[in-house]
Amino acid sequence: MAPTETHQFPPPKVLTYHHHQSSSSSPPPTLITQGAEGRLYKTTHLTRDRPCALKYRPPKPYRHPVLDARLTKARLASEAKVLERCRREGVSVPAVYAVDPAAGWMMMEWIEGVPVRVRINAWLGERCGEEDGEEGEEMDETPLVDLMKRVGEAVGALHRTGVVHGDLTTSNMMLRPPPPPPGQVNGREEEDNKAKVLEGEVVLIDFGLATQSMSDEDRAVDLYVLERAFASTHPRAERLFASVLASYRDAFKKASSVLVKLEDVRMRGRKRSMLG
Repeated sequence: MAPTETHQFPPPKVLTYHHHQSSSSSPPPTLITQGAEGRLYKTTHLTRDRPCALKYRPPKPYRHPVLDARLTKARLASEAKVLERCRREGVSVPAVYAVDPAAGWMMMEWIEGVPVRVRINAWLGERCGEEDGEEGEEMDETPLVDLMKRVGEAVGALHRTGVVHGDLTTSNMMLRPPPPPPGQVNGREEEDNKAKVLEGEVVLIDFGLATQSMSDEDRAVDLYVLERAFASTHPRAERLFASVLASYRDAFKKASSVLVKLEDVRMRGRKRSMLG
């Protein structure tokens, strides 16, 4: 059975084919999210116990069919190429399992975990509750600072590879939980174990707007987008963004010139804000 669709275009044929070829006990593909440019499904690759993410770019009715097909093919091929380059260079991104640019889909590794955005907001919410209940005690921000450093390291590794993301936000970063210690059956952290909420590997996802670039300007814009997104999504932790930049500087040898450019980009952004 194919996934239930409530929107204009049906799912790609590859989803229906994979489900029919799988065991009857295999779960049907699930639509995870839908955006302006595409949809993300959770399905399986080769075997029913190997989950994967399938990204599908459906036809755009407002574009000429020939132009739409060319753009879709080029964008998917470019995204797959960027991901493969990052994997070769050791950047934490999803592995590409299969891609059919002409059909508009790409299968990737399913990243277990939770978006960094969700974890940060959960941690801040818990700490604010503790702060309200215990006057005079300062919050221990060490776990959050450690996470900020891992974010900076991930972005530094990405830029070192010669790739700019184009849409860096904490929603486009997954926090993959660490493997369970030896002898522990369940590796999932307990909800009441607050010390582990921010643990895990930062994995960058959603490279639909990514490009290959060695430009300091492009890298600075990448950081500026992340900085603005961080300030709007996590205003209570905005001051800790400096830890991201410090870790970025340590992870990327050419960071100094990028951070100089970042100051220029910030200035242009403030001018645009004043002019409306």
